[in-house]
Amino acid sequence: MHYTSSDLRQKYLDFFKSKNHAIIPSAPLVPENDASVLFNTAGMQPLVPYLLGERHPMGTRLTDAQKCVRTGDIDDVGDDSHCTFFEMLGNWSLGDYFKKESIAFSWEFLTDLDWLGLDPKMISVTVFKGDENAPRDEESADIWASLGMPRERIAYLPAEDNWWAAGPTGPCGPDTEIFYWVGTGEPKGNKGTHPDDWMEIWNNVFMQFNQERVNKTILLDGMYCLFDENFIVNEEVTKNIQLCAKRVIVVTNAPREKLTDIGFYPGFEIVTYENNPSKTNPDFFRKLLAEKGLTASECVYLDHDTANLESAKQVGIS
Repeated sequence: MHYTSSDLRQKYLDFFKSKNHAIIPSAPLVPENDASVLFNTAGMQPLVPYLLGERHPMGTRLTDAQKCVRTGDIDDVGDDSHCTFFEMLGNWSLGDYFKKESIAFSWEFLTDLDWLGLDPKMISVTVFKGDENAPRDEESADIWASLGMPRERIAYLPAEDNWWAAGPTGPCGPDTEIFYWVGTGEPKGNKGTHPDDWMEIWNNVFMQFNQERVNKTILLDGMYCLFDENFIVNEEVTKNIQLCAKRVIVVTNAPREKLTDIGFYPGFEIVTYENNPSKTNPDFFRKLLAEKGLTASECVYLDHDTANLESAKQVGIS
């Protein structure tokens, strides 16, 4: 069966209305009370105050079709799954239901013959594999299995694939994504084993955490962390660091005249050493801490070189 975008939007809203969700209108494309982004990039963005505990006048179950712009995907536009402007369909639980119901709702809408009626054999899913910040999401995997999803169709993927956050601070958490087979022949494996043959069609995000400001001094090696070999500053990285840190010290051997752009960012300090001392010697960091009146426990060090990171850890810098 073929559906137009209007058909899909209406079916989605009707489905969640049948699950006691209030249909709310799309917020404006340009955020009204959020200075962290130029455009709304996801359906959750206009709802952040309510996700953090404020009461919504329409209740605890909401559904919508939010207009979004994703400038971060601009380099991928032109393939078969990326665009800049789109509508994000969303169902929202404000302290009402959680993983079990959310996953079951998505499965029912996609596979039940009264709704989209997709073949379950053409579907696979991913869940968060866990890391030092949060545990492996076995709960979601078990829920999928209870709905009939074969274990071999469930892939455990890292945070870059299955952790969602609106920005460097704010609501965040693991997600479980749903994929449809677009490869040739019978479906094989899952998104982890055959990444090019499965296309994402749904994402259940479980915002059970709130990333707060690090409130530490970030020390970072400028080259590749903050700017490239042509000394072009990565504005997205710079913005995220500003939001997270109370102070930023850029440690670099680059000529100061090449780093004039960094001076435009409040709170950024530049430290250069003409004799190019090695950061693999822990004494480098002991000297830096002493010069800046800092203790190791109040600092975080960022670097693309693992040997330098290990040297900073020997001094007690995380």
